[in-house]
Amino acid sequence: MPKKIILVEDDQDITRLVTHYLTKEGYTVRSSPDGIKGLQLIKQEKPDLAILDLMLPEMDGLEVCKRLRADPKTSTLPIVVLTAKGEESDKIVGLELGADDYVTKPFSPKELVARVKALLRRSEHPVEESPSYRYGKISLDVARHEVRASGKEIQLTAKEFSLLVQLLKNKGRVLTRETLLDTVWGYDSDVTTRTVDVHIRRLREKIPFLSKAIVTVKSYGYKLRDENG
Repeated sequence: MPKKIILVEDDQDITRLVTHYLTKEGYTVRSSPDGIKGLQLIKQEKPDLAILDLMLPEMDGLEVCKRLRADPKTSTLPIVVLTAKGEESDKIVGLELGADDYVTKPFSPKELVARVKALLRRSEHPVEESPSYRYGKISLDVARHEVRASGKEIQLTAKEFSLLVQLLKNKGRVLTRETLLDTVWGYDSDVTTRTVDVHIRRLREKIPFLSKAIVTVKSYGYKLRDENG
């Protein structure tokens, strides 16, 4: 059965262009021109992925993203946000609200398709590692998609969860941003994105214990401190 994608975009030219390219790749695409109807459509259709423009009438894309992440039924839905804004802060806010990645207009339809494919591939096989990990106050159960810190369950998005798995799996080792983009998002190393940095920040905020445990290696990447040193 073809994967279903919901596109929430008020620019009809972009809607036609994106729909054309995604349909050529075998995806089923449905679209909505405003945020309120788009949110309703996503909840009704239960798609495999959503693409949201940030600047939407009725309800902007940031609010749509926030509501999707707050609903257990859509909390792990892969989300890509589209933005014509040049300010970095708008893109970062989208990621902080739970989007998996962003694409800035004008964009290459082929690049968007590549990112969609990567996110869908990762959502089908989110984690293939050991069933559980322990690190200090943290316990992570892969099969149950559950993370606890000091016994309290922590709500993570699918990408935050996969990123934490990679850090736990490779504790003590420095992981480049390119490596994390490949293993967690499935992107080629030449893709430029601040997705990794934002997701690391979110992990530190959601699990304060990690604020010092995750070390930033300037101009290179990140590592999780070895528990023995």
